[in-house]
Amino acid sequence: MSRKYAFIASEEGHYPLHLMFRWAKVSKSGFYEWKGRGPSYTSRRRTHLARLITALFEASDGTYGYRRVHADLLRSGYWADDDTVRQIMRELDLVPCQPRPFRPVTTIAGDTGQTPDLVKRHFNAVVPGTKLVGDITYIPTWEGWLYLATVLDCATKKVVGYAMADHMRASLVVDALKMAARNVRIVPDVSIFHSDRGSQYCSQDFADLTTHLKVRVS
Repeated sequence: MSRKYAFIASEEGHYPLHLMFRWAKVSKSGFYEWKGRGPSYTSRRRTHLARLITALFEASDGTYGYRRVHADLLRSGYWADDDTVRQIMRELDLVPCQPRPFRPVTTIAGDTGQTPDLVKRHFNAVVPGTKLVGDITYIPTWEGWLYLATVLDCATKKVVGYAMADHMRASLVVDALKMAARNVRIVPDVSIFHSDRGSQYCSQDFADLTTHLKVRVS
């Protein structure tokens, strides 16, 4: 009932009171009695809760939804029902803006120089070890990002080399290719290693390894 009275009070002056009484199905005497005794305890508590919710929402730079705001309220020692928090945030138009999740960049823009594309989108091979493809991916963990470099044999479609680390330095892809060279027979001056334009694959350390193995870089 208090909500109806509060709505009528907020619209007083915009619409005739007797029409609002009829629409809300409340009595004139009840409205003036409510208006004369001031805000109820529930109303005062809800107003205070709205201030707390707004402060927590702003402290999160506008990224917290009602569940995280509710959790912060409980941690601060203020109990409130999560549905009440959701309703108040909706009333206050506090809509969380979720930032785009961080994604590591594993490639670099620009020209790779004189490195030719020897594969030309043909990722098949007849003889194992003659056409290898490498890439780096990343896995979120509780301790941060775990980076995984793999080497795939186009003939067998199997991963023949891999390396994992908490960084993306050149040693990551070097270690992966070294494992591949131990697991498959590299054909000197015939075998191809194809990758994207990642800076690790363009590094001097990786170039030294492919030169030593006599692998053609693509």
